[in-house]
Amino acid sequence: MEKYQILQECSPGALGVNLVVEEMETDTKYVVKQVECIDEHHANEALEELMPLLKLQHPNISLYHEMFIMWNSEISSLFLCLVMDYTTQGTFQTIMESKRRMSENIDSEWMHTMLSQVLDAVEYLHQLNIVHRNLKPSNIALINDNYCKLQDLSSQALMTHEAKWNVRAEEDPCQKSWMAPEALKFSFTCKSDIWSLGCIFLDMATCSFLNDTEAMHLRKGIRHHPGSLKPILKTMEEKQIPGAEIFCLLLPFMLHIKPSDRLAIKDVIRITFMSTSFRNSCVALNMHRQAVPIFITDVLLEGNMANVLDVMQNFSTRPEVQLRALNKLLTMPEEDLDLPWPTELVEELISIMKQHQRILDILVSTCSLLLRILGQALAQDSEAEIPRGSFIISFLMNALRSHPNSERLIILVYNLLTIISSQGLLSEELEEEGLFQIAQEQLYHFQDDRDICLAILSLLWSLLIDAATVDKEPLHQFSPVVISVLAKHAEDVEVAEAGCAVLWLLSLLELVAFKVAVLEEGSSGLYLLQDIYELYKDDPEVVENLCMLLAHLASYKEILPELESGGIKDLVRVIRGRFTSSLELISYADIVLQALEAAAHPNPQEQQLEPASGPEAKVSSPPQDPIFQP
Repeated sequence: MEKYQILQECSPGALGVNLVVEEMETDTKYVVKQVECIDEHHANEALEELMPLLKLQHPNISLYHEMFIMWNSEISSLFLCLVMDYTTQGTFQTIMESKRRMSENIDSEWMHTMLSQVLDAVEYLHQLNIVHRNLKPSNIALINDNYCKLQDLSSQALMTHEAKWNVRAEEDPCQKSWMAPEALKFSFTCKSDIWSLGCIFLDMATCSFLNDTEAMHLRKGIRHHPGSLKPILKTMEEKQIPGAEIFCLLLPFMLHIKPSDRLAIKDVIRITFMSTSFRNSCVALNMHRQAVPIFITDVLLEGNMANVLDVMQNFSTRPEVQLRALNKLLTMPEEDLDLPWPTELVEELISIMKQHQRILDILVSTCSLLLRILGQALAQDSEAEIPRGSFIISFLMNALRSHPNSERLIILVYNLLTIISSQGLLSEELEEEGLFQIAQEQLYHFQDDRDICLAILSLLWSLLIDAATVDKEPLHQFSPVVISVLAKHAEDVEVAEAGCAVLWLLSLLELVAFKVAVLEEGSSGLYLLQDIYELYKDDPEVVENLCMLLAHLASYKEILPELESGGIKDLVRVIRGRFTSSLELISYADIVLQALEAAAHPNPQEQQLEPASGPEAKVSSPPQDPIFQP
C-alpha cells in the first residue's frame, strides 16, 4: 500500500472495506478492496483463485489492476488487497433509487442498451466458467450515460467465511437480498448469477410502483414463496411497464428455487433479444452506434437454419448480425441447409442483404452462400428450377457496380450469372442492366487475372448462344479483348477452350468475324489461333472449338485471303490428318479447305462481306468450368 495515498474510506461491504486511493506516482485514482483473511493459507488460496481475473478482457467488465497481500500490524490481521477501477458516475443502484423516489419507469431505450452490455459481460464470464458471485445493482458501475461495467467479482475462498459473512449480512441494509437461496449457504454456480440477474431485472421493472423497502422484501420473499412473484408480474402488465413482455417471460425461469431449473445465460439472451419489445427498442443501439455484442449474436444464432433466418429477419438492419449469420449458414452442413431453397426464401435473403450493399464482406458472403445454394441444388437435380427473377439479377449487377475492383466478388457474381443464365434466356435482361459493357471493361482491366477472365468468358458463352435478340453493337468490342486474354493465358487449357468458343460465337456477328482475323492494330488473330493449336493439339475439345471458329471465318469471302496468307490451310490439313476418327472435325476442316480452294477462282460479282452457303454451324455445350460441375 506504500505507493497509494488513502483519500476516502467507503461503507464496508460483505467481504471487507473499500478505500478510494490515489497512486502517488501517476495521480490515478483507484478503489482498493481490503479483505481480512483467516490466515496466510486462506489469503494465498483466495489470491490464487482471483489471479485469472487479471487477464479478463471485456469492455463491460471493470478490470482488477493489482492484487497483493499485506499485514496490518495495528490490528494484527492479514489482508488481501484488490485494486480496481474508480468510477464517479454512480451505479445501477443510483439510477433505481432515483426512479423509486419519483415513482418513474426507467427509460426503455436506456434499459435495453444497458441490459445488452450486462448480458454480454455475464455471458463472457460464464463462457470462461467464472462466476461473478456478487451481482447486484451497486456492482454495475456507470461509465457514462450509455455505458456500464460489472465490477467487484469475488472468489469462492472469500465467500465461505461463515462467521464474517453473517456479521456483514446483518450490517447490510438490504441483507444480501439479491443473492440466490443456495448462495446464502455458500454454494455458488453460474445459475446463482442468473438468480441475481433476475433480481436486478425485477428491480428495474418495479421502480415506478415499489419503494426500496418493498422491493427488498419482495426479493427476500421469493426465496421462500415463489408464488409472490405472480401478482407483481400481473401489475407490470397492467401498468404497461416498458419491457413487461420480456420480464414476465423471463423472471419465473430466472428466479426458480432449484438452480438446475433456471435458465442459462444463453437462454436469457435469446429470449431477451428475440422479444418484440426489445427489437422495437433497438433504436437505442442505432442511436449510439453500438453493435450487437458478438457473444449475444453467437448465442442467438445457435440452432437450425430456420432459427438463423429468423434472427436475420429480426435484426435485418444490423450488418454485424447479418455477417455472422451468413458465415454460420456457409459453414452449416449440407443436410442442415434444407436444400434446395424455394425461390421465396432466396428472395427473402436478398431483400435483407440489399440493405447492406455498400458492405463488401456482406456481399461476398451473400454471393458465396447463393453459389452454394444454387450449385448444390443443381448437383442434386440437374433439372432443378433455379431462381432467375429480376430481383436477383438486379442485386448481382448492383454488386458489380458497387465494388468494381473486388476480384473475389467479381468472380462470384459472374459464376452466379452463368448458373442462372444456363436455365433460360437472360441476354436481353442483362443487356438492359449494362452487363456487356461492364464485362468488357472488367475483362480488359483484369486481363492478368485468370479466374476473372474464365468467369467472364464462361458467362459470355452461355449468353451468346441465345444472343439472337440482343443488340450486337456492344459485342463488337469484345473480340480484341478476348484475343488479348487468350494471348496472356495461352497455356491455360480452360481459358483457351472458353476463349475459342466465345470467339466462334462472336464471329457469328458479321463484322466481328473480320475483327478476329484482322485486329485494329493491323496484326492478325490467326497467328494466336495457331499458337493455341500447338499448345492444345492433343485436347479434342479445344481443337474442336478452334475448328468451329475457323469454319465460320471461312464462310466470309473477304476473310479468305487473310486465312490463306495466315497459314490456315496448312493448319487445317494437319488437323484433318490427325483427327481422322472425328467426323465433326473432318467436316469443319473440309469447309475451310473447300472455301480456300474456291477462293483461288473468285467470282468478281461477289464482293460483299456475307456468309457463303454451307452447312449450318453446330452449337455444342458450353465449356465446363470445374466450379459448376456436380
